Amino acid sequence: MRYRNLGSTGLKVSEIGLGGEWLERHNTEEVKAVIDCCAANGINILDCWMSEPNVRSNIGKAIEGSRENWIIQGHLGSTWQNGQYVKTRELPKVQEAFGDLLERMKTDYMDLGMIHFVDEAAEFEKIMHGEFIEYVRDLKKQGIIRHIGMSSHNPAVARMAALSGEIEMLLFSVNPAFDLMPPTENLDDLFAETYAEHLMGMDPARAELYQICEQQGVGITVMKGYAGGRLFSAEASPFGIALTPVQCLHYALTRPAVSSVLVGYDTPEHVAEAVAYETATEEEKDYATVLARAPHHAYSGQCTYCGHCAPCPAGIDIAMVNKLYDLASMQPEVPPTVRAHYEGLSAHASDCLGCGGCEERCPFAVKVMERMEKAAKLFK
Repeated sequence: MRYRNLGSTGLKVSEIGLGGEWLERHNTEEVKAVIDCCAANGINILDCWMSEPNVRSNIGKAIEGSRENWIIQGHLGSTWQNGQYVKTRELPKVQEAFGDLLERMKTDYMDLGMIHFVDEAAEFEKIMHGEFIEYVRDLKKQGIIRHIGMSSHNPAVARMAALSGEIEMLLFSVNPAFDLMPPTENLDDLFAETYAEHLMGMDPARAELYQICEQQGVGITVMKGYAGGRLFSAEASPFGIALTPVQCLHYALTRPAVSSVLVGYDTPEHVAEAVAYETATEEEKDYATVLARAPHHAYSGQCTYCGHCAPCPAGIDIAMVNKLYDLASMQPEVPPTVRAHYEGLSAHASDCLGCGGCEERCPFAVKVMERMEKAAKLFK
């Protein structure tokens, strides 16, 4: 296992990490098997944002006696209310949930105190100028958290955090489907051999974010590196061609400032698939050639979350709604976490006015209004 500096925190993290979300599906023994396998393969960073009590307890039992070997991202603002996950900024509930996290994970500190899921600029400003950040600062002063982090899916908000001088690292969603700009007439233009040229194929806001993080010493740990598994299927992928876990990991790990990709594992076999990256050949890591050969028509009608549909007069973050819809529709039931993220948006698919401006601007001929109808029905 190779290790990287996490920005300027002084922490060295394994470039393959553990994202705990999928562990909610498993019992105590199964969680321990996955975590033991991670540890045996040199993984030393895990993210626990889940508020569900059992998974917190199961993780705590699995790492008992080896807490010092783990760098833990513990989230502030992820709470369990009436048997379900609720994101909140209500300080008493935030404090109660964070205390529960520490207790269940059998520790008195979190290496990284993560301000949970901030995707709107107004919310970021409110957090950074109110009692929430004062609480976080106090936790750091007491040593209960060692560093301040934040999770976000929005590059504009993440940029604000990176430039704040106070947020030391970010948990951010990184994969080709989220990053890439619409194709040119020659797809090879998007996947040039040199890194600088390759960045030209990315959403400029995301490319700028990665560079700013690199310059500011703000480390990035990656979520959604596999796009919820969507990239493993030619039918589900916006590229019309499947990638491997190794290729997805290589994509994320070659972005500036990225320190670790936090992968969700159901089984020790899933861990093995991810850590295979450490011994993979350059040919096995090569995502660029694969994508350069992707069928051009695969982009037609497929949302790549590029954001060219904006602005929406109803205030809908169309790219985010589409992203959550795609993640949800791949599962037998809408995952509670995806539903909660959808419900947390300031405008929803049901707010669509049917004006059609988004479809006129979409470079992929996505039937946006139809997708908004489907999303509204799915999340109803």
